Order: sequence, then C-alpha cells, then structure tokens
Amino acid sequence: MFKNKIILITGGSGSWGNELTSQLLSKGVKEIRIFSRGEISQVAMQRKFLNPKLKFIIGDVRDLDSLTEACKEVDFIYHLAALKHVPICNEWVLEAIKTNILGTVNVIKAAINNKVKKVIDVSTDKACSPLNLYGMTKAIGEKLILNADKTSDYTRFVVIRGGNALGSNGSVVPHFINQIKTQNKVEITDIEMTRYFLTLPEAVGLLITATKARYTGGIFVMKMPSFKIVDIAKKLIEKYGNPSTKIEIIGVREGEKLHEVLVSEYESKDTHLYGSKYYYIGKNSTWPKVEFKEYTSNSDLKGDKEIEELLTKGNF
Repeated sequence: MFKNKIILITGGSGSWGNELTSQLLSKGVKEIRIFSRGEISQVAMQRKFLNPKLKFIIGDVRDLDSLTEACKEVDFIYHLAALKHVPICNEWVLEAIKTNILGTVNVIKAAINNKVKKVIDVSTDKACSPLNLYGMTKAIGEKLILNADKTSDYTRFVVIRGGNALGSNGSVVPHFINQIKTQNKVEITDIEMTRYFLTLPEAVGLLITATKARYTGGIFVMKMPSFKIVDIAKKLIEKYGNPSTKIEIIGVREGEKLHEVLVSEYESKDTHLYGSKYYYIGKNSTWPKVEFKEYTSNSDLKGDKEIEELLTKGNF
C-alpha cells in the first residue's frame, strides 16, 4: 500500500512524526515530507535518519499557500500538527484555535485541491466530552475531518483517537523522572487520577491501521490499558528515587479531568469492534457493536505488573 507513495506529515518533526517516519521508511515509500515550523527539530531529525527519502519543509498549517504547495503529488497526509499543552491552550485561546481548528481546515482544503488519496487526523481522548479548550479544538477538528469525508468526491478522511503516548513531547513519565532526579519528588494533581497509556510504536500502529482500513468517515480508537497516575509515580520512584523521595499532591489544574474518556456514552451506540485491538466509531460499519456504555480510564485499571511491562516497552 505504501510502496512508491509520497507521504506528508504535518508537525512531523515531533516524537510521533519521528516514530511514524521510522515505520514508513521500512515500507518502501518514495518520499516523506516533514512539514513543521521548528527548524531545530528538523535539523535533529535530518541528522538522525540521514535518509534521502526525507524532505524537510519549513511551514505552518496556518498558512494555506505553503501547505497547498507541500501537498503536490502527495498520496497520504498524516495530520499531527497541533498545540497540545492544556494550560497553554487555555491561556492562548486564539492561538490554539488558529492551529488546531483553522489549521485543520487548511489541511482539508490543501488535500482536496491536490487530490490526496487519504488524510489521517490524529486526535486525543481529550476531544471526547471535552472539558478544556485543547479538547474542544480537537473535537471540532474531528468534526471537520468527518464532514470532509462526506463532502469530498475523491479524498478520503479518517480520525484516530488515542491516549497518552509514552515518551512523546510533554509525556508525564519523562517529566516524573526528571522531577525525581532534580527535586527528589513527584507532583501529582490528584491521587485518584487515571489515564490511558500506550507506547509510541503502538500509537503509530493505529495510524497505519487507519490508513489501510477500507472504512473512512469515522474514528478509530485503540483498546488501551489505563492506570492510576500515582501508581506509575510510585513505580518510577522505586527505580529512580530513594526512601526520601516524596509524592506531593498539588490539586487538579483548570480544565483537567480526573478520568479521560475514549468513547462517550453518546458514541457507544455507533461503536464497533475492529479486530482484537481497535474500536471504530461510525454508523456504516457492519462489525459487531460494543457492549459498554462508556469507555473510560477509571474502568479495568491495571496493576504493578502491567505498569512494569508498559514502562519496559517504553524504554523507561
């Protein structure tokens, strides 16, 4: 499917983009275009891969002209570019809207104008029943992508919705490790807080699955293990801390949920099993429907053994 294809990755110089690039290079692609605005991270990526199939383009999804030019002859677009930090998005509302909403509109326009075969949009659990501005912008982004699939004559669109990827930029695990090493403590917002976690290779596996799938106009969701944040902190303290390392409770931040939702109660009636690893939210599927009312991170919590396995897979 990917052999001799040209791929564009928006926000491609980040952690997701690096892992996606690594996997795509093994699939015989003709060219991968890394479209992002961070020249330093692009240089680092170029030095890391040293591969002539990579083409680096400085640009911003806010700029339709440069995005349209970058999309010429492209077969698949992976839309990773976004402002993602919850407090920053809450503070810089218009900037988040410009990137996460208007930028997505530009991706849709550029893809349709260039007759791109398929656009895979990367969303987040925070887009489901959103509480903060980041989640709201990503929820609107999902709606824009799904509507584009209905209205486009040629280009197909699909969304993937995931949880926290270990090792990604801003991931809590390296942040905790740094706190342990530099401050001899870990700051936890609430002792009951739970989150979904997956490794970067698993996250990119969902992207590849969504690309290959025949169905479009829906949302692919990975079945993911969920954990108490405090349990992950304790396991990291065992490894990197000492008997005096403390856990400090600092309180839930504005717009932060105690538990994340990957499939809401309103979506579950249209949610189906897709193989053994994924769910698909969409009305046109003939696959078996799910039996749960809501897919939330505070159900079926994993314990110490699973935490160790997760951290080992994530190289932590």
